Amino acid sequence: MKVDLNGKVALVTGAARNIGKAIADVFAANGAKVVYADVDYEVAKESASRYPGCKAMKMDVSNETEVNEVIDKIVKDFGTLDILVNNAGVNTAKHRVTIEEFPRHEWDRLISIDLTGLYLVSKAGVKPMLKQGSGKIINITSVLGLVPARLQCAFIAAKAGVVNLTKAMALELGSRGVLVNCIAPGSILTEGTKSLFYGNDGMFSEKVQQMLAHIPLGRPGESEEIAHAALFLAAPESSYINGHILTVDGGWTAGYIREF
Repeated sequence: MKVDLNGKVALVTGAARNIGKAIADVFAANGAKVVYADVDYEVAKESASRYPGCKAMKMDVSNETEVNEVIDKIVKDFGTLDILVNNAGVNTAKHRVTIEEFPRHEWDRLISIDLTGLYLVSKAGVKPMLKQGSGKIINITSVLGLVPARLQCAFIAAKAGVVNLTKAMALELGSRGVLVNCIAPGSILTEGTKSLFYGNDGMFSEKVQQMLAHIPLGRPGESEEIAHAALFLAAPESSYINGHILTVDGGWTAGYIREF
């Protein structure tokens, strides 16, 4: 898919690897100047170096001071911010337990990154957009924010929060020229899901077929498939889409695939 993003400045959080990197890459390939932001600055720097005009910045989305400094530097260096993709997020592998056993410190860690971090980056990033009267914010949630699963209470609570935060932001900002939408990926082939499911030595590799049985397409998605959904929402042509939750999940949330 080709989209004209020439002259646009985009910030993608969690852009060193996987979905974030794929989104940043496809934006850059379509003409945008992209800031690859990540806590892993060295990997983000390597990723950004492949595209002229793009750069990496170190950002911990849960650190408000660091977030504000990055946004200020983007505006200083590029003069504007047109597109913000809130992709940075974490889940838990070790603590796949029911709520009465779920540790408070792990709850706090996930909420601080997956929900509060998104709020902090949006709060800072929307200010230059409002000054110029235009902008697009794309939040990355999960299908588990729409249809919960077991043993991931903090992740699910955070991602469900992202869904309604997206809608609240769309109501507040749409009339001022800033469109806010959300992508809900299903099971995507990343380094994280390989370590959990899809790798030969994944922690829960014995459950792969059971999980895939819920997906009509019968396979995990690729990061590039999420990136092209983000490209569509970033495109000038999607100018009347606001407050939408776009599921990219191979049909996972369409309904029951099993026969009864």
